[in-house]
Amino acid sequence: MTQRTIRYGIIGFGAFAERAIAPAIRRSKDSTLVALQKRSAETARRKADEFGVPLAFTTAEELVHHPDVDAVFIVSANSAHCPETITAAEAGKHVIVEKPMALNVGEATRMIDVCAQNKVRLMVGHMVRLSPLVQRIKAIINSGQIGVVKAIRTEFWYDGRQSHRPWLLDRAVAGGGPVFDIGVHCLDTIRYLLGEEPADVASVVSPTPTAIATEESAYVTLKFPGGTLASIFCSYTAPVRRSFIEVVGTEALITANDFTLSGHLGRLTYVKGKANNPAPPVVEEIQVHDLYVEEISQFTAWILGGPEPELTGRNALNNQRVIDRALGFT
Repeated sequence: MTQRTIRYGIIGFGAFAERAIAPAIRRSKDSTLVALQKRSAETARRKADEFGVPLAFTTAEELVHHPDVDAVFIVSANSAHCPETITAAEAGKHVIVEKPMALNVGEATRMIDVCAQNKVRLMVGHMVRLSPLVQRIKAIINSGQIGVVKAIRTEFWYDGRQSHRPWLLDRAVAGGGPVFDIGVHCLDTIRYLLGEEPADVASVVSPTPTAIATEESAYVTLKFPGGTLASIFCSYTAPVRRSFIEVVGTEALITANDFTLSGHLGRLTYVKGKANNPAPPVVEEIQVHDLYVEEISQFTAWILGGPEPELTGRNALNNQRVIDRALGFT
């Protein structure tokens, strides 16, 4: 394929797209933003003018059929991910879709199949594994410095009352609660660090999901074939936003706060055991770049004939399998 600029449209142009995705497309190599979609024609045009985007649409169907659009970033509600991915693929457009990939494994599988049939690329926004902080943790694990990894503990919570998404707890639209929304980032990170798929999955959620409402908090526990145990605590019922990871090895511990954040100075703490007591901690400061720019740049490069990135639909399908099990969907 001749090198050129990939022209993106954003489907579901809300607060998150304004804050993160639109700026990232503009800052990504060989990428440009040419279109956006919102349900209100007046608001779509106003936002397009505000962000200097030439094309504004009220439906995904109109956007994906415009000849000036090569690829789409789907940032709409979870229940729209599957139908909008299929609509885009059948129009010959490449697709990045936000996590969670779909409402269930069946939808995720169909998305992969339709994109393959139409020979378009499919990426899912599990960008945390692109963080230099997370990649440094993996490098330390692989070096053997911490010994055998026995456990990984993760936490991710925030105050759901502050969300701009009115459907956050709506089962029909969201599919799941914090397990789908933020727990999946913890899950993808754990899978990336261990290079394995969990053999056993269990969970406790509160309150019990109903036909109309999702859980608000959850503990998910995982057991991996190599013997490592892992846990995820995720919740919408917290006063502040926080993410945390701890890797427990037979020889040392690694911890990091805010491991899911993009565009900040991360701190990784390494503590080696000494006669059953901790040695003085070693702290590394690691600059984390804009992870949305990184994922879009990798996707654009893939479209233009570059290497396949890690954040494919197949990777996301493996996450979907686990979160479906955690919430009792399978």
